[in-house]
Amino acid sequence: MPVYSEKVMDHFMNPRNVGEIENPDGVGEVGNPVCGDMMTFYVKVKDNRLEDVKFRTFGCGAAIAVSSMVSEMAKGKTLEKAMKITPRSVADKLEGLPKQKFHCSNLGAQALNKAIKDYLSKKKGGGKK
Repeated sequence: MPVYSEKVMDHFMNPRNVGEIENPDGVGEVGNPVCGDMMTFYVKVKDNRLEDVKFRTFGCGAAIAVSSMVSEMAKGKTLEKAMKITPRSVADKLEGLPKQKFHCSNLGAQALNKAIKDYLSKKKGGGKK
């Protein structure tokens, strides 16, 4: 059984920013067929900053903790800064993840990036729904 840091346990037991954003500016969804984790990130953008970030995650404790940490790291950041959140920086903020759970930090960073890219492509497309 993997051993988790207190930080991971805190974010798992009390995840931040859980839920969906109504009419989000961007949505990013990723999944890992091997472990069955699914993450969906929702973003609201204002003045090139992530005004709000929420997530829905179906998965293990590490996946939930990662989603919670990624949402906290991204909220209030510029899009450029948020896109630079890496799996390693997420794992470091969580004070480490067991090796067999490190893939969860990849998913969190990917889902956030997808949500931002979704927003940027909608913006480029010239209009909101």
